[in-house]
Amino acid sequence: MSSGNDKLDAYWMPFTANRDFKMNPRVITGASGHYYTSQDGSKLYDTFSGLWTSGVGHCHPKIVEAVQKQVAELDYCMTFQVTNNKAIELAEKVTGIAPEGIDHCFFTNSGSESVDTALKIALGYHRARGEGNRTRLIGRERGYHGVNFGGMSVGGIVPNRKVFSANLIPGVDHIRHTHDIKRSAFTRGLPEQGAELADDLERLCALHDGSNIAAVIVEPVAGSTGILPPPVAYLKRLREICDQHGILLIFDEVITAFGRLGTAFAADRFDVTPDIITTAKGLTNGVIPMGAVLVRDSVYDAFMQGPENMIELFHGYTYSGHPVAAAAGLATMQVYEDEGIFEQANGLEMHFEDLLHSFADHKHVIDVRNFGLMGAIEMAPRDDAPGARGGETHKKCFWDENHIVRNGMDTLQLSPFLNSDPDEMEQSFNAIRRVLDTLE
Repeated sequence: MSSGNDKLDAYWMPFTANRDFKMNPRVITGASGHYYTSQDGSKLYDTFSGLWTSGVGHCHPKIVEAVQKQVAELDYCMTFQVTNNKAIELAEKVTGIAPEGIDHCFFTNSGSESVDTALKIALGYHRARGEGNRTRLIGRERGYHGVNFGGMSVGGIVPNRKVFSANLIPGVDHIRHTHDIKRSAFTRGLPEQGAELADDLERLCALHDGSNIAAVIVEPVAGSTGILPPPVAYLKRLREICDQHGILLIFDEVITAFGRLGTAFAADRFDVTPDIITTAKGLTNGVIPMGAVLVRDSVYDAFMQGPENMIELFHGYTYSGHPVAAAAGLATMQVYEDEGIFEQANGLEMHFEDLLHSFADHKHVIDVRNFGLMGAIEMAPRDDAPGARGGETHKKCFWDENHIVRNGMDTLQLSPFLNSDPDEMEQSFNAIRRVLDTLE
């Protein structure tokens, strides 16, 4: 059946209402710095820095140059039993800024692949140590860990799971999410209440016996579900419980790594070191798809047993450590360092917070949440049409205000560039307010 725009029918778009979109498509043809260019030549301000990806701006000249040079020098090299120099250099660079003791890096091609890789490493780690009974994985309600079957299984966003629920991997359970709008609405930064929610992991340890649990995976700040900062001391408590029961703690930092919270990793910001960190997005500034899984020495060392000529981990991807992606990653790391990007992000945090919370008195807004350069403006849903206000805001911002604004149902999600111009940030929030003022 035709969508009304036959030219677009071949393209099945991800996480998109395809029929609605194709009736009035919003097509991007170019980008530079903090702006996109649309099909009609309009400049649009990007309030989401890509998809949490492009923290230093689009088409950064140093990253573009590195990719152009690399693709003419070495376009591809397999990394099974041979590798390329750029992958080696990037692994050293990334582990060099990782939390102390996390010194090993396994490359993937996306956040989803990073999560599934981390889960496999966790299971393999326990088996290598003679605890093959540790097979259970623990995620969290409202968690997002990508769309592969492992990530969906430990994830806790219902629409992502319901169609596939009969085929999710077994042996998975979930702790409660931390969002408590009754106690913590309009909190600036971390909620003061709720650290006790980490004790829900103790409940699952009692139910399944902690000796059967391999790993717990959480986003330090839940992102795709609508920006849910953890309560004060919550992550420290999770670390304590994991240590008590011998469970690996995995931080899914696909969103939070590389400056989103003003530090190299959320682990640094919260002063909690997990056993495994998953990354992607900001690893290459979104220029080339790439992810990485970073692990503690003890996790890596557990695999380095047996005959030296035998493969220790039967896992990998055709494009693991792709040289062009690695070149983009190296250039991105250099930009972070040379331009003081993490420090810039940290300096923008309070201004961003003030702009977000200026919406606290808006008639449609029921909550505002933020931490680092992650923010959410949650609107009350219409009685007969949940998600309609958010969808209208996205479209009106695009067509009427030349702004790209992401919505998850009726929650607007903001993820500004790590090197944003404060005046541009203010102008973007003024544009969003003008749109919200028009909504019914």
